[in-house]
Amino acid sequence: MEPRDPDRPPARRPLRRTRDALDEVRRRLLRRRRLIAALLLGVGAAVAVRSLAPPPPATAAVLVAARDLPAGQALARGDLVTVRVPPDVVPDGAADDPVGRRLAAPLRAGEPVTDVRLVGPDLGTAQPAGTVTVPVRLSDAGQVALLTPGDRITLLGTDPQGRTTRTLARDATVLAVPDPAAADDGALPGRLVVLALDSGEVYHVTAASAAEYVTYTWSRR
Repeated sequence: MEPRDPDRPPARRPLRRTRDALDEVRRRLLRRRRLIAALLLGVGAAVAVRSLAPPPPATAAVLVAARDLPAGQALARGDLVTVRVPPDVVPDGAADDPVGRRLAAPLRAGEPVTDVRLVGPDLGTAQPAGTVTVPVRLSDAGQVALLTPGDRITLLGTDPQGRTTRTLARDATVLAVPDPAAADDGALPGRLVVLALDSGEVYHVTAASAAEYVTYTWSRR
């Protein structure tokens, strides 16, 4: 039998040190049990509140003017910003991608871009049934400069030879006053406007704009 080394620690000594370390951990945990319980309670309350909180409200993206924009402006990406709004306040006809389109009317900063604010086939969609959207050349460009989208006018045609004036259309709505640099080529006098006309008056107005001196008066509201 191999003699025992007196300097060698007993085999049970490492186990005793392990038990002592575990006992020390238990004692520390017991001393801090209130703090640990409070932390666990706080975590549990946070988890419960988060699980019971309602989901964030649904939103929809809407393009609005980044600043005041004039009528006739061709929209660039820097002219628009995207905002998130509740779906039930998204305006009808909100434009998805109006970049490159031209404004038919001014926009205030923060105002949504809709189809009725853009020059194009949808410009007259908000008008009553029986009306059509027509570009009309008025003879006096200075008079056209006084118009703004939304004006209601009565069109007059004057025969330069007979020197007679007749009413061509009543309560025509001005939908757009295009930028003359973009809408006119300079070959013809006057200036174009986009009007909503009663379908029965279109023929008389277009025929007169080619042969008569066409002016307007503001209609009473």
